[in-house]
Amino acid sequence: MSTTENGYEVMDTTGVPIKSWTKGVPFEDEARQQLKNIANLPFIHKWVAAMPDVHLGKGATIGSVVPTLGAVIPAAVGVDIGCGMMAVKTSMSANTLPDNLAAIRSSIEAAIPHGRSANARRGRDKGSWKNIPTDVENAWKHLSTEFSILCEKHSVLKNTNNVAHMGTLGTGNHFIEICLDELNQVWFMLHSGSRGVGNRIGTHFIEMAKKDMQRWHINLPDRDLAYLAEGSDNFNHYVEAVEWAQNFAKINREVMMQRMIQAVKTNLKIDFSANVAAVNCHHNYISREHHFGKNVIITRKGAVRAREGEMGIIPGSMGAKSFIVRGLGNQDSFCSCSHGAGRVMSRTKAKKLVSMEEHLQATEGVECRKDKDVIDETPSAYKDIDKVMAAQSDLVEVVHTLKQVVCVKG
Repeated sequence: MSTTENGYEVMDTTGVPIKSWTKGVPFEDEARQQLKNIANLPFIHKWVAAMPDVHLGKGATIGSVVPTLGAVIPAAVGVDIGCGMMAVKTSMSANTLPDNLAAIRSSIEAAIPHGRSANARRGRDKGSWKNIPTDVENAWKHLSTEFSILCEKHSVLKNTNNVAHMGTLGTGNHFIEICLDELNQVWFMLHSGSRGVGNRIGTHFIEMAKKDMQRWHINLPDRDLAYLAEGSDNFNHYVEAVEWAQNFAKINREVMMQRMIQAVKTNLKIDFSANVAAVNCHHNYISREHHFGKNVIITRKGAVRAREGEMGIIPGSMGAKSFIVRGLGNQDSFCSCSHGAGRVMSRTKAKKLVSMEEHLQATEGVECRKDKDVIDETPSAYKDIDKVMAAQSDLVEVVHTLKQVVCVKG
């Protein structure tokens, strides 16, 4: 049973309620069931919140906000720990850019490793560094000591792509874009996370949590909802590792942004500033916060914090609009908003159903890859971003509307 209150839907469950900001957007039955599984866990505080980009995820639902007391669910964060967005407004206007943007895209692609080699185990992955640049080495210094401590506790983390992935993009829905706002000012925007080392941290602790459940004979509706109890060594180690990975992700975006700025300056042979209205926000992470009288752990998986006045980024798909937003501090959402449009097709389904002609039409006017290997990221694989924004009008206000003119994909 569900009711509508204050612009959001309230679903009753046998556990805590689920509040969802999904009016006018698709909301799969499978995602609803995932949320119900989470809502039935005994340590959820008040309710679970679902953002308008909500869709089926592994273990925990993408587009979910999960407040917990005394426990944390590693799969509710996922394996792309600290994944998020960064955007900067430049001093350039649209007429500064050349008519043909292919050379600019190539310069960005040359400056920032992206993608992944299919046979990476036989040689260097094209998405990582072969020789670590000086700026990457300097950024890694802020992380290396704590990483060594983590590796002493968890040796599986040592042989990972860590420094070799600092300042690199990755694959999937990660991207680098040049955009124009409503006044034709140029913005740089990118989306990435903690890369290979974050993936290993997430995978490792999801397995640790599952072992804890077996040891304590705890039965769950979904094994991927295995949790770590506060006060345990595993809980403490996970929180420490996640905080490190979130810091890695933030610095990773900063390094890429600086490399992007320099690449464009070199290509255009001009100088410009690019530090106005900078935003750098996670959307797969944990945070200790105070809500409804309790100090809780908030897990946002595919959701952005949107406290009153706090700036955030909500991107559309390649070829669609993106938004710089300001939070309205909606307490019912635990001060959160969506992290993007949200998928309506799986990657496999998109590749089967979307033609190259449709992809070319959807990305017309954007300097980007136009090949079959990016069809899984085509705009029709995602929800309508305008409807997603309308569904969360009580969570954020739009400050800038961006339209990409260059998009780099892995």
